[in-house]
Amino acid sequence: MRIRAAITASALILAGAFAFAEDVRIGVLGLFHPREFTVSAADGNAIVLHAGPETLVLEKSSGVHAAQIRALGNTMAVRTGTRLTHPSELSVTGRAGGAADFSLSVPGKITRRYRGTLELRPRSGTLVAVVSMDLETAVASVVAAEGLSGAPIEALKAQAVAARSYFLAGKGRHSEFDFCDTTHCQFLRAPPPPGSATEAASATRGLVLVYESQPFAAMYTRSCSGRTRTPAELGLAPGKYPYYAVDCKYCREHPAHWQSRISAHESANLRDSDELSRLKIDRRLGWNTAPSNSFARRNDGGDFVLDGIGHGHGIGLCQSGSRALAEDGADFRLILSHYYPNARIVHLEDVAQTR
Repeated sequence: MRIRAAITASALILAGAFAFAEDVRIGVLGLFHPREFTVSAADGNAIVLHAGPETLVLEKSSGVHAAQIRALGNTMAVRTGTRLTHPSELSVTGRAGGAADFSLSVPGKITRRYRGTLELRPRSGTLVAVVSMDLETAVASVVAAEGLSGAPIEALKAQAVAARSYFLAGKGRHSEFDFCDTTHCQFLRAPPPPGSATEAASATRGLVLVYESQPFAAMYTRSCSGRTRTPAELGLAPGKYPYYAVDCKYCREHPAHWQSRISAHESANLRDSDELSRLKIDRRLGWNTAPSNSFARRNDGGDFVLDGIGHGHGIGLCQSGSRALAEDGADFRLILSHYYPNARIVHLEDVAQTR
C-alpha cells in the first residue's frame, strides 16, 4: 500500500480484518538481479506463505521453515519441503495477515532479515522482491545503515527526521515499489536491535521537514567540501525545497580528500559540477572513481588524475558536519535548521491538517 496524501502518525489502514500502521513499499536486493530466493521464518516465529491458491505455514516446529523460489518464465517454482507449486505471485505475512519476522536470501550471496510483509513476482527472468514495512521500522533501518559510526544521538535524530521526510515525500523513482534499498533512494539493511538508531527514530517519531507547509524529500550527503551545494549548481532540477549553499565549518577545517585515476576518454565524459555525469562514471567504473563533485583534474601521462574532497552530491544535510555540531552540543533541531534553512519541523498530524 502506498503512502496516502492524508497520512497521520496514528493513521490505520484496514487490510482484510486487520489494521496496519502506514507502510512503505521497498524493493530489496535488486542489485543482485536474483533468479532465486530462499525465504525462511526467523527463529521462534512463523510465517505464512501465500502461493497462488495455496497457503502454507512455515516454522521450525513443523519441520518446514523455509521455501526456495526460482524464476521460471512468467511464473515461479516454489519448493517447500517435498511440495512444488508454480504461482505467478507469492506473498509472505504473519499468521494474522500482518507483519512477520523473516529472512530473505540470494543463495550464495547475501541473507538479510526483515520485519514486514513480502511480495515476490517474476520479471524478465529474475525475481522482484518488495517488502512492505512500517514507516518507523524503515526509518530506524535507514538510520542504522546511513548514519555515521559513533555519531552522537542528536546527529542520529537529525538523520531520522531527514530519512522520514524522504520516505514521506520522495516516492516516484520506481514503478513497482516506492523505494529501493540502495543509495539511489536510501540505504537500508535489517531492522536494528535496540540502540542508538532505534532511539533516534523513536525520539523523533512522526517528525518531518516541510517547506511552505509541504513535506519534501530531504537530501543528505556523507561529507561536503566545506559548503553544501544547490541542485542548480550540479545541473539538477529543483524540487519542492530550494536547497541553499550552507557553510559547513567541520568539512572546511577537516576536508575529506580523495584521489583517483581515469582515462582521457572517461575524463572527457566527466563534466565539472554535473551530478548526472558523475553518477554515470561511478556506475560504470565504481563508486570511488569520483566520490564527489568537488575535484580538480590533471593530465598524468595520458591519463587524468582527479584530486577531490568530500563524499556524495553535497546537497542538504552534511552527515560529517552534523556529527561535529552534535559533538559541540547542538540538538537535532538546530542541526536541521542549519542545513535546511527556512524549513520547519512538524508532526505528521499537522501535515495532514494542511492537506
